[in-house]
Amino acid sequence: MTALAIEPPSTGGPGEDGDGTAGTVCAITADGAYAARLARAGGCWFPERWTLDGPEPYSVPLPGNQPEEPGTQVQPMADGRVLIHRPVERRHCFSLLYPAGPGTGELPLGSVECPEPGTRMRLLPPAPGGSRAYALAVGPRSTAVWLVAGGAFGPEHLAEVPGRCSGGVWLDRTGRLLALDRELEGRTKTVVVDLGRGGEVSPLLQITADSDDRLLLADPDSGLLLISSDAPHPGEERLGWGILGSTLPARFPECLRAPDRPVTPFAIQPGQVLTPENCAVALRVDGPAGDWIALWRPGERRLRHVPAPAGWLAGAGLWTPDGVLRLPYATDEVPCGVAELVAPWREPADAGLPGGAAAPGPGGTGEPGGVGAGEAEGTGAGETRGPVAGGPGGAGPEDPVRDGTAPGVREAAAEAAEPEPPGPVVARPVPLQQAPLGRLVTK
Repeated sequence: MTALAIEPPSTGGPGEDGDGTAGTVCAITADGAYAARLARAGGCWFPERWTLDGPEPYSVPLPGNQPEEPGTQVQPMADGRVLIHRPVERRHCFSLLYPAGPGTGELPLGSVECPEPGTRMRLLPPAPGGSRAYALAVGPRSTAVWLVAGGAFGPEHLAEVPGRCSGGVWLDRTGRLLALDRELEGRTKTVVVDLGRGGEVSPLLQITADSDDRLLLADPDSGLLLISSDAPHPGEERLGWGILGSTLPARFPECLRAPDRPVTPFAIQPGQVLTPENCAVALRVDGPAGDWIALWRPGERRLRHVPAPAGWLAGAGLWTPDGVLRLPYATDEVPCGVAELVAPWREPADAGLPGGAAAPGPGGTGEPGGVGAGEAEGTGAGETRGPVAGGPGGAGPEDPVRDGTAPGVREAAAEAAEPEPPGPVVARPVPLQQAPLGRLVTK
């Protein structure tokens, strides 16, 4: 992610990952049925499970015999239980929590010893299916992948990956292909760990030899990948997109470029088989006035800024296949709520602004609360009807670059957005379809 510069200590507050990166304050199962987070009451932290697939969301507190310590992580399972990860010095203990009458039941799963100094352990994002849970143990020279819930005999070591790994994205619906961002010999590249083949490691994302390339999100249905790389501009992390199994190289839209504001994608619309350009993407934008949400599709050249609901559990949310963004939030009045947002895909009146930026508000920021936030409701006449890319003479940074030139591709039917200003010519990126495992998940 573009916000991966955050480097808190391993014993930071709840919600921080054990490898030093900021964790999600609320984890949601892949099917959207359950969520889990660490809630706070009276200065003490305790696990809380949310049920999201009923008529109304509701929460169940799962406090233990004592408050949770800093560094604790929780993750919901498909059966409604909550996995908890408690680091104790160099031991990492795992248990399943569940409601038991007026109290909390706890099923110990075992622990993992990390004797090597500097090793940090954190949970990976919820796996497809929700019956298993995985964790990374990041050491000074290698990274271990562990099955910590759902195995037959407690935590099980699955794979050892040379280098220090971060991230963690599932590439299929079975929980077999895991993408990790591996730092090795001074460069970060995305690799795939095949858990069905004994942890076999293969390269996935290598845009240029000297670039740092990370995979942020992936949708198995459409093959859409959200990536971060400094290939277009060395030294500057840029958000881009590609298609797993495609013959086209990665693209880096100018509208996703925000050097002064961290922009982090957190959800991709599923179910758009063979139409990745129509997948809705939700991004978290961090600004001086707080966090808000930006909506984007690869077939468009602009972000649509919308305010986040009060009490949003920042960075948490998921799309439904029919295009509804569900955002969990908690306030004093509504301790467990889910706001639903339908993306306004009709072109607003400010569609011609350079870079696809929203019109600035009275304070000139373009943040929620200004004109940009109001126009995100979809007023206006134009509508983008297909992928938009610059034609000859109007290539922008989002156009695929081949052999030092940026050729035109098919234009949008009807009203197309204005071409982006010409960008610097970059080396031809390696097509994502050349990744050895790309063919396994091609749609």
